[in-house]
Amino acid sequence: MAEEIVVGRGDPAYLAHAYLTKVPVPAITPFIEAYCPSGGLVADPFAGSGMTGVAARITGRRTRLSDISVLGRHIGSNYLNLVEGYEFTETARAVVKRAKDAVGGIYEVPCGGCGGAGRLAKTVWSVLVRCGGCEAPVNYHRSFEAAKWSKPKMVCPRCAAHVSSKLERVGEQPVLDYVICPCSPKQREQPAVAAPDIDIDGLEFPQVEITPDREMYRASALRKNGYTTVASFYSPRNRRALVALRDEICKVEDRSLSQKLLFAFTATLTRASKRYQWSPKGPLNAANQNYYIAPVFYEWNVFELFARKTTAVLKADDWIRTQAFTRNVDADAVPAEYVTESAAELSLPDASVDYVFTDPPFGSNLFYADMALFQEGWLDGFTDVDKEAVIDRSTGTKRTADRYEALLTESLKQCRRILKPGGRISMVFGNSSGKIWAVVQRAVAAAGLRIEPEKIAILNKGQRSVKGLASGFEHVATLDLVLTMVPQADAEASFKRPTTGAVAAAMRELVGAAGPASPSHLYLELLRRALREGWSVADLDLQTATTTLLDDGWSIDSKTGLLVEPE
Repeated sequence: MAEEIVVGRGDPAYLAHAYLTKVPVPAITPFIEAYCPSGGLVADPFAGSGMTGVAARITGRRTRLSDISVLGRHIGSNYLNLVEGYEFTETARAVVKRAKDAVGGIYEVPCGGCGGAGRLAKTVWSVLVRCGGCEAPVNYHRSFEAAKWSKPKMVCPRCAAHVSSKLERVGEQPVLDYVICPCSPKQREQPAVAAPDIDIDGLEFPQVEITPDREMYRASALRKNGYTTVASFYSPRNRRALVALRDEICKVEDRSLSQKLLFAFTATLTRASKRYQWSPKGPLNAANQNYYIAPVFYEWNVFELFARKTTAVLKADDWIRTQAFTRNVDADAVPAEYVTESAAELSLPDASVDYVFTDPPFGSNLFYADMALFQEGWLDGFTDVDKEAVIDRSTGTKRTADRYEALLTESLKQCRRILKPGGRISMVFGNSSGKIWAVVQRAVAAAGLRIEPEKIAILNKGQRSVKGLASGFEHVATLDLVLTMVPQADAEASFKRPTTGAVAAAMRELVGAAGPASPSHLYLELLRRALREGWSVADLDLQTATTTLLDDGWSIDSKTGLLVEPE
């Protein structure tokens, strides 16, 4: 195995459906091909969106996926549910036609160019904020536009008091329509017309409340802004379209096609919501990690989004089949299953699996069950948050660091139990806190496993952004380690605590040898060195690890996000 696996996040399978912290298939296939015999069985007890299953199928290995996530099972199962392209396309077209007939012309608007009937592609909406000076409602977008897109210069048009997104939100208003019309080869931007009155009484939109005990409720200030149900994140028009589309999908008799269409449907839900952010330079997409609704957002035509996703779904199927074909594998013939169960309570028999590849939640980085509410309301249940392997950020809750360590330890014990003699376990993990890495270090030892030092690899999923790369000095890691482990009854449970001088010397040595690198990359190199040397990683935070570089005068190039040597 290479010491660093560098992959992009732009392959068709990765793009077909969003999910938190997906590991790209090309990052997994080298491990499966190296550590699992041809035709062997691969297991992933934290399967999430099922990328391990896709990688196993491509390489001709059987796979058994499991997770507590209802959304994860839905996504992962449908990545493995390969369909016939023509039949799927024709069924999708029929579903959309019937749904459009059911809702009427809710996306019809007059074209500002020819005066004829146009089709709405998307509408830009602005929140109204209460002015801190005169208390009048202010259209955020118009204030932003008047300030020539400079937030510090935004003022109230009535009293000239400063306007910001932190002010109380008191409403929403459409400002721009983008219209598709035969009179223009491009979408026409024009002032928004009033949204149609949609009767949503009795509409069978999922009634899902986002309750105060949810970590993301606290983090996103939902009560303050009035977004406390899943329905409140969607316009009445899009609610009506989504319900009609879902109803028609459910009428499709072929279960494989129906489930694949539902897969495309759930893939549209985030972009169909108010979480699709607008900016003067173009769409910013929607953040999958939080509930944030920007002060200016899009309302996208649901049927346009769904049509795009059905195309993306077929591209993913074709890509999977092609990747398998290049390895002389018939992807449709490789067995795979996805079940709902806790990684700490696997139902697989002892010594039944050739290889385990898994990607557990990273402590308190993300809260999967909270973010899955938007999709799971349309599915057949909700993830059991009491079983989720996360650490709450709030104090006084049950999901503590000790509980997380116990769950991770038991999950690794289960992986060891199901592993055949000579088998290996590879685990992806990333965090910027030494305390969380120490949890992993202790859990591995307590599970009777030993990390193979020479097989520790860095997983680089590509440049996220200059801000993401530069986040090294903001103390947020942007890369992961892949730890490969083997059973060892007397695994070392005590670790040497490195001195401050030893850590500083290691950082100076690593930065000198690494060439152009980001702080996150060097931090992962330091962790790899620590794990190989048997050091305790408890005090090796990204922040403390980069202190030496700051003290030595290193800085970050604002354009590349890479470290710059002092002059």
